[in-house]
Amino acid sequence: QVQLVESGGGSVQTGGSLRLSCAASGTDFSLHAWGWYRQAPGKQRELVAGITIGRSTNYADSVKGRFTISRDNAKNTVYLQMNSLIPEDTAVYYCYNYRYETWGQGTQVTVSS
Repeated sequence: QVQLVESGGGSVQTGGSLRLSCAASGTDFSLHAWGWYRQAPGKQRELVAGITIGRSTNYADSVKGRFTISRDNAKNTVYLQMNSLIPEDTAVYYCYNYRYETWGQGTQVTVSS
């Protein structure tokens, strides 16, 4: 059974940075694509960034140039480095495994102006 545990969320001011981590277990991490999604209050969950097995990446237009997704297959962990944060980035951030369609429990990111 795939288990995903996110960490690294918190509260920062505009312009600050955070790095989210998603540690995976119960799966062959290196063989899967991974994604980070977010859901703000009253809004639908949306894709933030994705990374393939070959480390190709894609990003939502709203975060391009500010966020970076990466993976460490040796640590079974996918990361989301978030820089130049703005209040509109406030949301619960979720890690997602595409192979098993599994979500993590989410981690709250709050950006104040």
